[in-house]
Amino acid sequence: MDSTPSPSSSSPFDLVSSALGRYIPRGGAAAGAGRAQAQGGGTSRQRVPDSPAAGRQDQILGAVNLDRDLRITRRNLDAPVFEGLDAVDGSPFVDLLPPGDVPTVTRRLRQVLETGEAHVARIQRLRRGDGSELVVSMSILPAAVPQEGLTVSVIAMARRLHLYAAETAIGTSLDIGDTAQSLAQSLLAWGEVAAIDLDFAVWTGEGVTGQGKGRIRLRRAALVPDRAWPDGYVTAGHDLPGDASRLLAHAVQRADAPQAIVIPDREAVERVLGSPRVMRALVPGDRSAGVACIPLVLDGAPPVVLGVAEVWRRSDRPFRDSELLDLQELVARTAHHVDLARQHQREHTQVLALQRRLLPRRGGDTIEIASIYQPATPDSAGVGGDWVNSFPLPDGRTALVVGDVVGHGLGAAATMGQLSMEARALLSAGLAPDEVLEHLDETVTLLDEPESGLAAGYSALGSTCCIALYDPVSHRLALSSAGHLPPVLVCPDGRARTLAVRPHPGLGAEFALREPFDVHTFDAPPGSLLALYTDGLVEDPAVSIDEGIGRLADAVSKVHPWDALQQAARHVVAALAPPRQRDDVTLLLARMIGYRKGDTATWRLPARDDAPARARAQVRALLRQWRIRDDTRDNVSLLVSELVTNAVRFAAGPVTVRLIRAGQGLLCEVGDTGNGRPRLSRGGLLDDGGRGLHVVHRLTTRWGVRWTDTGKVVWAEVAR
Repeated sequence: MDSTPSPSSSSPFDLVSSALGRYIPRGGAAAGAGRAQAQGGGTSRQRVPDSPAAGRQDQILGAVNLDRDLRITRRNLDAPVFEGLDAVDGSPFVDLLPPGDVPTVTRRLRQVLETGEAHVARIQRLRRGDGSELVVSMSILPAAVPQEGLTVSVIAMARRLHLYAAETAIGTSLDIGDTAQSLAQSLLAWGEVAAIDLDFAVWTGEGVTGQGKGRIRLRRAALVPDRAWPDGYVTAGHDLPGDASRLLAHAVQRADAPQAIVIPDREAVERVLGSPRVMRALVPGDRSAGVACIPLVLDGAPPVVLGVAEVWRRSDRPFRDSELLDLQELVARTAHHVDLARQHQREHTQVLALQRRLLPRRGGDTIEIASIYQPATPDSAGVGGDWVNSFPLPDGRTALVVGDVVGHGLGAAATMGQLSMEARALLSAGLAPDEVLEHLDETVTLLDEPESGLAAGYSALGSTCCIALYDPVSHRLALSSAGHLPPVLVCPDGRARTLAVRPHPGLGAEFALREPFDVHTFDAPPGSLLALYTDGLVEDPAVSIDEGIGRLADAVSKVHPWDALQQAARHVVAALAPPRQRDDVTLLLARMIGYRKGDTATWRLPARDDAPARARAQVRALLRQWRIRDDTRDNVSLLVSELVTNAVRFAAGPVTVRLIRAGQGLLCEVGDTGNGRPRLSRGGLLDDGGRGLHVVHRLTTRWGVRWTDTGKVVWAEVAR
């Protein structure tokens, strides 16, 4: 056909055809020779082909004009690469497409018609009349006004262009599934079906350093095109049968050297695979087919096979040597992308495992706990440093901790783990919440130093943390915050309020900005509900932070006392979390239960010599009322006597004795106004009788000290 447009034409079709006309001069070699001779025998700057056919041999550009009904009105597909495309005037353009692509491409065509905005460089497959397919880069251009319709330009994907485009597309994701899928889609240019089977250790992110004969397991990571497959065929996400895995692994590692293999036709496939079960698992249909298997090899000594890429095509189109070389080159170029995705998957798994490790397991008898952690994105780059923790303290109280470490990824997760474990250790040692935050503040500062930091280029300065201690006897919360958003407390009558906490710049602030950490105390009667959270739950660009916290308070206030707490936490997050998360979402709900009044008793005694005897008498009377065994009663009486004696001798002011019946044990507490820390030593005893803390140590399952505003409390637990 005549593809030369008139000089005044400005439609996209004419512009593309004009380019084609300049590239393939009309008149062939004679015209070209005449022009060269007319210039005095000088050499032409543009090479003139010997014939029109020779000039078109390298042509990869074509154009098709469509009307508003998406039917072909004009076409310029003269180059040999487009031979076999049945582009007939008046026929629907979608007849050139594989059936599975018709809905998507039709939607794109109509979108360009309606909006007038071009859709550029879509990788598309076109069907030839013989059933084969051609991979092209397709652009959809609107017609120039006042004309109507569309122009579809197509560029046949030449070898180098396709290899470059494929490698560029495959390297855009660090998700191992997406990487495998991109590789499979690129391989589809050489066949009808492409599959990627990865070593299971690669799929899970583990390191693959060798190919042990006893651990051959392949998982199908990608499969294209997307269609209904026959029964028994292995699709993406499923493991290959053991014999199929071994067969593929051995096939590509013949003579211990990874290499590609080609099985040319159905008969050869049946001979090689042998088992009908393996045939059903690996062969994507009943028609005659051949396959090329190319190993994904990671260079090394020895090289490591990450998996196998399989390309299936009809046996009447055998793989040429040049095509096999192209397949091997593409797989070799992109194998390192698969390994990068494996490493990223490993980091993602480690970070999530650390996050889950820090999530509270249970609350105990005096408090009920539920927690939700929702990363911003499913990959490790989006997994940040949000963390919650809840654990019972040895003295019967419960610690509730929530923190938000700056940044995302493994550096943030490592800092988060260190701060969480340090907070737990310090709280278990009896330090008050404000003292714990002082230590965490120093830790964050040290981690930011170049010599001692956790990760180069990572800084946790500005991280936040909130610590709440719940006393199940007094039903009170002691709370300290380092730059964290204020908790929400719902009273038993359903009223919700934000707990007033003095603002703080956060952990690791500059010395001039550092402020002392405060301890705030609040009543939390049984049935109260406390919500600790991170900013990702309440931050929304459309509303202020105060309004976001108010919405959280409203949502938490609607939690019924009989509702399952974990399910309630999920509902709160679902109601508040923004549809497009920019940050991690973390929520900790704690329902206060406390001890029953009849399970605790407290006495206040003057610091006199008769205090131990009075304490013994009151404790024995209570234990008889609780129906405690005689031997346990004797042990507890002796324990309390020793603790009160030490308090009278080494401290001043009144002595407070508290006894708690908790689960299968008894918790004894003796408080005084002293600030000395009792220590168990090998040689010295604290009293003239030679007993002191050695008696305490032998009578109890555990004991310790916690500090208060007025002194200290020595606690001890006895099994009953």
